[in-house]
Amino acid sequence: MLIEFSVTNYLSFCERQTLNLTASGNYREHPENTFATGLPRMPKLLKSTVIYGPNASGKSNLIRAALFMWDFVLNSSKGQEGDVIDVQPFLMHNKNIQSPSTFEMIFIEEEVRYQYGFSVTRERVTHEWLIAYPSGRPQRWFERYLDTESGKEVWNLHKKYLVGNREVWRDATRKNALFLSTAIQLNSAVLRPVFDWFDKRLRVFRPHMEISKEYSASLCKDPDGRLKVLKFLNQADMDIEGIRLESRTVGDLGMDDLPPEVRAALQKEMSGTLVTEIRFERAMADTGKPVLLPWEAESRGTQKLFALAWPWMNILGQGRILFMDEMDTSLHHLLVKFLFQLIHDPTTNPQRAQLISTTHDTALLNPDAFRRDQFWMMEKSGDRCSELYPVSDFDIASGESLQRRYLEGQFGAIPTLKRFKEL
Repeated sequence: MLIEFSVTNYLSFCERQTLNLTASGNYREHPENTFATGLPRMPKLLKSTVIYGPNASGKSNLIRAALFMWDFVLNSSKGQEGDVIDVQPFLMHNKNIQSPSTFEMIFIEEEVRYQYGFSVTRERVTHEWLIAYPSGRPQRWFERYLDTESGKEVWNLHKKYLVGNREVWRDATRKNALFLSTAIQLNSAVLRPVFDWFDKRLRVFRPHMEISKEYSASLCKDPDGRLKVLKFLNQADMDIEGIRLESRTVGDLGMDDLPPEVRAALQKEMSGTLVTEIRFERAMADTGKPVLLPWEAESRGTQKLFALAWPWMNILGQGRILFMDEMDTSLHHLLVKFLFQLIHDPTTNPQRAQLISTTHDTALLNPDAFRRDQFWMMEKSGDRCSELYPVSDFDIASGESLQRRYLEGQFGAIPTLKRFKEL
């Protein structure tokens, strides 16, 4: 369960920006869009949040920030001494270029709340910390930071809470790697739940990434999996009778439109490689007889919904947290709403999965399916920094449709358009 995600001095973020998934106690609408954490004195959390803003406001950069943190936790220990960390600070202020980028997530795993974060430059980790709240009170399990005056790294490893070979883990941690990642490589049992949350709970789709249909296709190889995908599609009114998979080798596929030299090179390189072709079975309108349509004949929206079937069922079934950029691309508003409903419905989301998505679909700003605290805005400030803020900061009446107010600019985070003048 994700509570907060914060980022500082990364891409278009110069100051600390925080996305908070805590449900407001002032709102009573749509209680099914929230869930209890099971921890004492902890407020409920939101199952989803939607982020609006004009193009180039920084929405995708928030997803990229989560992606960087996720990837660095999982893979920083696998590099070599001297490897450059692929992090980019805010470049529009000179002071930011010389400063580290900071990432932090607050989450719950195995009924314990954790606060984990780190700061990095392209050369090294300058700060890393983990605070646990197993009994509601903070316990600082470890902290490392670079002393700027001495140039030395200072370590604080709590003997009581950080059980295991602390000094071995510390000595094995490179300056360009995380202590958390390194300790896991050396079989730290006490830190395993923290690492596993990133590894098994968190999922981040790369912005503008084409979602592969292969995962859903693999699920369809099993009869039960195929029925689940078919049910998923037809709940969204796709009117599909069946799904057929046909495996062919590359040499059997049509390549007549390719130049001869390209065709020959591909056939030599990929000869014998199996490729799965997906066909949807539909009924003829007049006779009802089945007809198989190739993948290319389907709409972009049908293709995307099929590709989303596996990840959606996966995050719902495993209780995962998904960061996704512009999930509404190529999808009708009602299909987008359908995907959110699967997240909000406790019968389809019993494991308390969460979705964080950017969107341009303003029709979602409607009280019939969302709470007021589920909407966030992103816009650029005068100094070109991305700023993230919740719509709940504004005075909003219960049941009020927010679409008109947003499009009128009352919440900010809309493009400032200028009249075109002929050159």
